[in-house]
Amino acid sequence: MTRYIDVNDIKQLLATIGTEPFILGLVDYIRADYLRWDEFQKCARVANHSPDGVIELMPASDEALYGFKYVNGHPKNTGQNLLTVMSFGVLASVDSGFPLLLSEFTITTALRTAATSALAASVLARKNARSMAVIGNGAQSEFQILAFRALLGINEVRVYDIDPAATAKLQRNLAGVPGLHIIAAPSVPAAVRGADIVTTVTADKNYATILTPDMIEPGMHLNAVGGDCPGKTELHADILSAARVVVEFEPQSRIEGEIQQMPADFPVTELWQILRQSAPGREHETQVTVFDSVGFAIEDFAALRYLHELAPAHHIGSVIDLVPAAPDPKDLYGFMRVAAMPERTPRPVPVLQ
Repeated sequence: MTRYIDVNDIKQLLATIGTEPFILGLVDYIRADYLRWDEFQKCARVANHSPDGVIELMPASDEALYGFKYVNGHPKNTGQNLLTVMSFGVLASVDSGFPLLLSEFTITTALRTAATSALAASVLARKNARSMAVIGNGAQSEFQILAFRALLGINEVRVYDIDPAATAKLQRNLAGVPGLHIIAAPSVPAAVRGADIVTTVTADKNYATILTPDMIEPGMHLNAVGGDCPGKTELHADILSAARVVVEFEPQSRIEGEIQQMPADFPVTELWQILRQSAPGREHETQVTVFDSVGFAIEDFAALRYLHELAPAHHIGSVIDLVPAAPDPKDLYGFMRVAAMPERTPRPVPVLQ
């Protein structure tokens, strides 16, 4: 039997635990899996691109569990009242291949992206960082802010989006969060000025320069989230040249991240190396650091593990027959015939006019 978690189940789980406590728990799972980096079979995600977007599969496995995520990215979707990013995830036993969990992953992806951003900032941003700018106030923005508040204590956020309605939505959603001060900025430079951390999380699929070198101040940490597929960036190349750049999985980031615009030998450090203290994080107070985040399968694997353990404990989800449980595993046909009985009276097929 496979546990199935749908959108309403996730909403119930978050209402029970609380969004920020959930994110903090997710940070712990992601950190734990990055610390055992060598135990994973991993690869860059498999992506099928079209003029309007991309559909991807993101697999990872250790000796016990296999996980994958199906996810899309279609910026035009909001014009059709669809989410830009939609996703589901599967966790299975390596020993048997049996699917243990089938879960909603659209909300979970936003949570795990925010958790990973905050985890990276915890080793890259200045320790006294308290203010952040968020450029792009769409579906991911609130999650990012809550993660940075929960893990780093960020309490002042200046926000900007080319669509004022997106900014107003963000302000409404987070209006009741205690101690969080959100300021709508009139422009990108105004939002960025004086910020300890700058998060860019825009959706347009093109080579953009959301941040230019003149906006960058000594000691800033840049959390570049939106540049996450070939042909899509947010930072001017000169920012990267002058900064310490950290990625999740270099072979994937070379294709999809901000560093796709840099030479093949441009030096980067992978996040797991810093978490395991085999490479330094921030090296000095005035250093500019960049987390070139594209999302990596180990983060999804960690989130699937987290849900797999949380859901039964909180009586979340249902158990479904996703695959047959035949009495004789060599007689699938016989099982199918028994399962189809008794025969039902056929319903008339409607005639389409």
